[in-house]
Amino acid sequence: MADGSAAFPLVEPGLWVERIGTRAFSTGLPALFLDRDGTINIDTDYPSDPADIVLRPQMLPAIEAANRQGVPVVIVTNQSGIARGYFGWDAFAAVNRRVLDLLAERNAAVDMVLACGYHEKGTGPLAGADHPMRKPNPGMLIEAARLLGLDLKRSLIVGDKPADMEAGQRAGLTRGWLVDGEGSTIDGLAVSPLRDAHDVGGLLAAIRSL
Repeated sequence: MADGSAAFPLVEPGLWVERIGTRAFSTGLPALFLDRDGTINIDTDYPSDPADIVLRPQMLPAIEAANRQGVPVVIVTNQSGIARGYFGWDAFAAVNRRVLDLLAERNAAVDMVLACGYHEKGTGPLAGADHPMRKPNPGMLIEAARLLGLDLKRSLIVGDKPADMEAGQRAGLTRGWLVDGEGSTIDGLAVSPLRDAHDVGGLLAAIRSL
């Protein structure tokens, strides 16, 4: 492919699975699952330029707390811009590297990144309605659990869209945080808002209790 996809950690045309770093984890740990655009970094609407990436500061202490607890941090991100042809996996790789580098500068580390490039408005092999890996489907969370031996029920998820919360609920999680959202319960998943310092404090307490 023109964007050099063969060089990237693609386990299928529309699924990126990358293990970051060398930290070893014992089987049965919970994870901190994070959406990327709009959660870790400010969403610039299909971000494809590393120069545009700005971190959301509220997620830094959460990632740092998970790192200190020995809890794996896993990014699970829908990337429909790839399916739609707005940019390729090369642009995704550059943006993702920038996100990870900015986090590293603040001593915050991610352990795995999964990205779904499938979408019903995609073309060719990236076209797919209701693909199991695309949130709100739980496929990316389940795949991360398989690879890292995670305990999904004890895991936490943070995202900025209801689809993130639904993916967590369908994967068997019981707690989630919705950026700039409202508290609710979704079939066993308790959703807390993540808007201010008090809310961040609640998330940090949950991470420290894992």
